[in-house]
Amino acid sequence: MLQSTGLTNSDSSATKTATLSTTRASGPCGCDSSTSQVVPKNIQERIAKHPCYSEDAHHHYARLHVAVAPACNIQCNYCNRKYDCANESRPGVVSEVLIPEEAAHKALVIAGKIPQMTVLGIAGPGDPLANPKHTFRTFELVAEQAPDIKLCLSSNGLMLTEYIDKIKELKIDHVTLTINMIDPEIGEKIYPWVRYNRKRYKGIEGVRILHEKQMEALEALREADILCKVNSVMIPGVNDQHLAEVNKVIRSKGAFIHNIMPLISAPEHGTHFGLTGQRGPSPKELKAVQDSCSGNMRMMRHCRQCRADAVGLLGEDRSQEFTKDKFLEMKPEYDLAARQKVHEGIEKFTAEVKASKAAKTLKKGPKILVAVATKGNRLVNQHFGHAKEFQIFEVDGADVKFVAHRKVDHYCQAGYGEEATLEHIIKAIADCKGVLASKIGLCPQKELRKAGLEPFEAYDVIDKVALDFYEQFMKSKELMGVL
Repeated sequence: MLQSTGLTNSDSSATKTATLSTTRASGPCGCDSSTSQVVPKNIQERIAKHPCYSEDAHHHYARLHVAVAPACNIQCNYCNRKYDCANESRPGVVSEVLIPEEAAHKALVIAGKIPQMTVLGIAGPGDPLANPKHTFRTFELVAEQAPDIKLCLSSNGLMLTEYIDKIKELKIDHVTLTINMIDPEIGEKIYPWVRYNRKRYKGIEGVRILHEKQMEALEALREADILCKVNSVMIPGVNDQHLAEVNKVIRSKGAFIHNIMPLISAPEHGTHFGLTGQRGPSPKELKAVQDSCSGNMRMMRHCRQCRADAVGLLGEDRSQEFTKDKFLEMKPEYDLAARQKVHEGIEKFTAEVKASKAAKTLKKGPKILVAVATKGNRLVNQHFGHAKEFQIFEVDGADVKFVAHRKVDHYCQAGYGEEATLEHIIKAIADCKGVLASKIGLCPQKELRKAGLEPFEAYDVIDKVALDFYEQFMKSKELMGVL
């Protein structure tokens, strides 16, 4: 059994970048299960430790978001930047806003406590480029003291061209733009106002400005050879049918990867969409739109729509371990050599996984989905009852591909299983054929089988366990004469 040694919990021409966005690719850096793309070696190196740009990296490497940017220059109908919501996990939510010196201190503390943390991102709670002084000062402080940490920012793009030179100067190599439309008439349903050059523009006038600046931002990032991820919020009945056009345009302008995310909408969030009853998409609807765009460019399917103060691996949030009153009392333990040793262990582990798969002669068969309980490191290493999400993999007997994640309430509460919770879990993963976990209790095993989900206990690399399950599952079907 392979064991992870990581801790648990260029040419800058426009032609080259455009080629990257249209070349078919494969390998661990490709973030889409249906598109195999050949990613040039230098780009592989740039994304290898970034959990948002590489699906493979998100199993092993962590990120830190520091909340130093409270102001925003646009209003989105799906956003409400309220503080002190520690139990909410969605963009724009933070418990505390920091000043740059506090944020840098926090980064150095966490870089020591979580050495697989490789990315420092600024994603709000407002827009980083509507708060340029605090944003860039934070990046300067961290770059001076922790040169191995990647710097990353997320923006609506309205002010990006004004700050592109500063972004290049600080060697910020990854920028995320949120682009929900290329048609201002659709955008008018999403953005009630835009503030630009000290003036507030309402309705379609403001949306036209935003659209023009976003297109300029894409061009500026391509010219600067900065990797760009585009986030798009899928809003049923508003822009769901429009996102294919968004995908074509951002691809033509050099975006590296597209992340189509579901609208998070609930009345208690206090957003316009939440209060007016705008629903979010179902997993099936989201996957259909992602699939329709995945043949064009890389598709990010492992996004967790993180808080603006998220800490840890994608899929976990350790922010409450590092609140201001706690991390300010901690002495920074940043140790470059120790961090590199942990990263070398992760690289060794992933190389072993690839080698073990390459050594096998596997035969492709019908595709099935499996739900995996994991705490990270690409291992089946979590008890079924403790899972707060299941990672969904597509298996065909020869390959194992990540396709989605499904959030659930964990089944075991104070040592007891909740029937209603189990029913919700089964509904969330009903399209799967198997459930892979390190341990599954007898009661949930019985209910899973009744629902057509075969439980499978193991503690090993996800790929190996999934292929072992597939072999057993297909043999059982043959014996029953189903195949």
